[in-house]
Amino acid sequence: MATAACDTAESDSCRDDAAALNLKFVAIASILFAGVIGIAIPLVGKNRRVLRTDGSLFVGAKAFAAGVILATGFVHMLSGGSDALNSPCLPEFPWSKFPFSGFFAMMASLATLLVDFVGTQYYERKQGLDRPTEDQVRVGSDDSGLESGIIPAHKDSNGTIFGEEEGGGMHIVGMHAHAAHHRHSHPQDACDGHVTEPGHVDSGHAHGHGHSHGFGDDDEDTGVRHVVVSQILELGIVSHSVIIGLSLGVSQSPCTIRPLVAALSFHQFFEGFALGGCISQAQFRNRSAAIMACFFAITTPLGIAVGIGISSSYNPNSAGALVAEGILDSMSAGILVYMALVDLIAADFLSKRMSCNFRLQILSYCLLFLGAGSMSSLAIWA
Repeated sequence: MATAACDTAESDSCRDDAAALNLKFVAIASILFAGVIGIAIPLVGKNRRVLRTDGSLFVGAKAFAAGVILATGFVHMLSGGSDALNSPCLPEFPWSKFPFSGFFAMMASLATLLVDFVGTQYYERKQGLDRPTEDQVRVGSDDSGLESGIIPAHKDSNGTIFGEEEGGGMHIVGMHAHAAHHRHSHPQDACDGHVTEPGHVDSGHAHGHGHSHGFGDDDEDTGVRHVVVSQILELGIVSHSVIIGLSLGVSQSPCTIRPLVAALSFHQFFEGFALGGCISQAQFRNRSAAIMACFFAITTPLGIAVGIGISSSYNPNSAGALVAEGILDSMSAGILVYMALVDLIAADFLSKRMSCNFRLQILSYCLLFLGAGSMSSLAIWA
C-alpha cells in the first residue's frame, strides 16, 4: 500500500484540476500583492514620520514580523523538512536512522553564522571601517588609549569588569548584532543619548573619537550590519519561498491550496516587512533596493508558476523530490531561525534604545509573541 501511495502524485479524494488551477492563479495574485505591499511599506515610508525606521511603530511592527519569521522556521519549515525526510516513501536506511532534518538545520545555522561574520568583515574592510584589533580584544585595559578611541572599562565594587564572570572569562551575549553596543556600554544615564565620559569635557556634541551615543541607525558599523543582514535574510527567505511556491503549484487539491492562499499571503506580507525594514536601514541605493524588493516579491509566485508547468509530470512523493524538499526545508529553517533570533530579535531587544524605553519593551515583547503565535496557529490549516 505504501508503495502504491508513493507512485501516485496525490490522493483522488479532493482532486479537481480545474478548480485547483483557478486557485493557483488567485494565489499568485494574492501572494504577489501581499509581498509587494509588505516590503514597500518600510521602503516608501522611511521618509514619513510615522513609518520611519527609528520610530516606535516600526520597531513594534518589526518585532511582530520577527515572530512570524521565527515561527515559520520552527513550526512550518523544520516540521515540513522532518516529515519529508521521514516519509515511508524513502528507504529506511539511512533516512530513518538519523535525524537529518535537525542536522541540516543546525549546519545551515552555523553556515549562516560564518557568512554573517565573513560578510561583515568584508564590508568593514571595503568601507575602511576595520577597527584595530586592540579595540576588540583589550576591552578591560587600564590604558586610556584615547587616541585610538578605546575607553577604559568600568569596574564594579568587586573590581570585575562589566560582563566578566568570576572565573575571569568574558560572558559574551552575542556576536555582531550588538557588539557595537557593548563596545559603547555606559551607565543608565546614557539613556538621554548624551553622556560625558570620565576625563572628558562636555563640549555639547559627540566625542571627537567618533563615539556615538544616539539611538539612530547612522553609525557606520551598524550600517554595515544592516547591509549583511538584509542580504542573508533575503537568501533565507528566497530559499524557502521557492519550495513553498513549488509545493503549491504542483498540488491538484483545492482542499490543500485554499488554506495555503491565506496563510502564505499573511506570511509573505510580514516577511516582506521585515526584509524591507532591513533594506531601508542598510540605506541601499534606490536601484539596489528596488532589485532586492522585486526579487523577493516574485520568488513565491514564480515558484507557483513553475509548479503549474511541471504538475502533470511531477510526483512529490518520489524519493528525489522528498529528499530535495526535506533538505531545503530544513536548511531554510536553520537560516530563518538564526536570522530571527540573532539579527532581528537580539539586535533590537538588547539595544540601548529598547533598554531605556519600558513602554517600547512591553509593546515589542507582546507583538513578538503575538506574531510567533499567529504564524504558529496557521499550521492548523496549512
